[in-house]
Amino acid sequence: MKKLLLLIIALVLISEIALSQNTKLIDSLKTELASRKQDDSVKVMILTRLHEKLMFSKPEEAKQYAEKGLEISQKVNYTRGIAVGFMHRADYFANRSENDSALYYYTKAKTFFKEANITRGLIFVNHSLSSIESSNGNLDKAVDIANENIELIKTHEKEGDAKTKFIGAQYVSLANIYIEKANFKTALIYALQGLECFEKINHETRKADALKQIGDIESGLENHESSIKYFIEALEIYERYEETFYVAYTQNSLGISYQNLNDYTSAENYFNLAVENAKKVEDNLGITNALHNLGEINRLQNNNVEAKKILQEAKVIAEKENLKLGLVNALHSISKIDFQSKNYSSALKNNVEAIDLAKSLGAMSHLADLYKYRSTILEGLNKNNDALEFLKLYQTINDSLFTTKKFQQIEELKTIYETEKKETEIALQQEEIKTLNKDVEISNLKNGMYLGGMLTFIIISGLLYFGFKQRIKKNKIEREKQEAIYKQEIEFKKKELASQTLHLVQKNTFIQELKENLVKIKQSPELFKVEFRRLVMLLKKESAEDKDWEVFKSYFTEVHNNFDHKLKNIYEDISEKEMRLASFLRMNLSTKEIASMLNVLPESVLKSKYRLKKKLKLEKEVDLNQFLSTL
Repeated sequence: MKKLLLLIIALVLISEIALSQNTKLIDSLKTELASRKQDDSVKVMILTRLHEKLMFSKPEEAKQYAEKGLEISQKVNYTRGIAVGFMHRADYFANRSENDSALYYYTKAKTFFKEANITRGLIFVNHSLSSIESSNGNLDKAVDIANENIELIKTHEKEGDAKTKFIGAQYVSLANIYIEKANFKTALIYALQGLECFEKINHETRKADALKQIGDIESGLENHESSIKYFIEALEIYERYEETFYVAYTQNSLGISYQNLNDYTSAENYFNLAVENAKKVEDNLGITNALHNLGEINRLQNNNVEAKKILQEAKVIAEKENLKLGLVNALHSISKIDFQSKNYSSALKNNVEAIDLAKSLGAMSHLADLYKYRSTILEGLNKNNDALEFLKLYQTINDSLFTTKKFQQIEELKTIYETEKKETEIALQQEEIKTLNKDVEISNLKNGMYLGGMLTFIIISGLLYFGFKQRIKKNKIEREKQEAIYKQEIEFKKKELASQTLHLVQKNTFIQELKENLVKIKQSPELFKVEFRRLVMLLKKESAEDKDWEVFKSYFTEVHNNFDHKLKNIYEDISEKEMRLASFLRMNLSTKEIASMLNVLPESVLKSKYRLKKKLKLEKEVDLNQFLSTL
């Protein structure tokens, strides 16, 4: 019996296991559970392990094991088991997006973990609490909890794989929060730190979490092709380990990326798979999101009957589970289908319901879109005055969101700058300490030489030679320090250049949007009279502003030394416009991005590239981009 008990404990304590052994382990645990009649802590450990192995692939079965473990723990007064039982009950509700229940049981679990002085349990609970605060929109509080957890891990966890894994999980959590704050650069920093941690300890499923997250960030930055690569790599790992819950979310993200690339066939395929897998694990939030996306892809392909059927299913689930944001999305899409079918009264009814709900949630980006579409519906009903009012509401919110976004970007750059500045100061202080230590050594050597004046000429010569070597070494350290500072300055300038490029793209995108609005306003006499002159003046002002180019140019010159001089040596009469195009090409920007920044059509950019190549007298087979990259 003693050997059997040791075997059980060994099975329970295995933290990582290959997929080929996973099913065998579950079967072994179930067999031992069936044969073990005594209710004790070992039986609780078996139940706990079964829950952990099945909580995502078979949540209802896993919940039964968790409840049984909690019942036995309370019966035998096993504090650790009680704490873990409440935590797993909370996990179940959290995975179903029932945050109030999850919050209640996580709080109870935290109380028992503190009572038993189990730091690792507190780490797990805090991690989940941070996620819930993030999903509830309390993003700053979520960041505070995550940072608190990092300090807890650093203080109480011993060095090793477990500590690396826990810190990596917190980095991933912080990245998620900053994605919600639309601070994608900060999010990417934390996501890459998390990925580095999981690669270091070869933790496959956690590595997949980080890869999925980086894919989401790339998607947020509209790098959709890059996002797909990360999603597919994460999906392969999730499927290999039968993590159905995460498989569904990754498939949904893949569908969104393919949709943004106008590959509707691939998008629809992944949305269908996401619905299927979300239903397997009864993840109502995941089901609602995937159904909404599937309905939208059908609507975009003019399959309105099928689209409405799918969206009605998403609406029913969202109403039943009180998934308010999912309900807003479903109502908005159904309203669009009604409008396309010229059923204006139904379109207006669904739009009004969605607006009321979005107001109650404070979902401003959704509200802006809904106001804009309300204006379109009212215009279809020939209520032009009312349409104008809602277009104004849309513009007010949109301007506010634009301002907020710019403020977030400024704050993010400040955060990154302060972090890098602090790191640079620490590095300089360390170098100064080393230099002072070397000065002390040399000073001691000189004192020794004065005191040992009676030493032989050979010994004195040897000491002088040693001092000369030390001076060379000191000069080398100084030179390396200056080189390090120079490299850090160049890296910072590169980031500033990238940031300025982003600003230019966003500015010209904003101008393009104003132009599109101007065309629409021009179609309505009422809108034309009220807004036309103001928008034209604003557009001219934005287009005439050329300071952004000057700032960009100054950063570009510092990063790419003498680029303009080298070009002028080849083509003396190069114009400012041609220099600007060459600079953007040197930055490896796409034709579409350059067109946006120059506020012209992509075809115009291609023609300008052809003319520039001709003026530079490049051979036909020479690639212009490659040539500029060599300057």
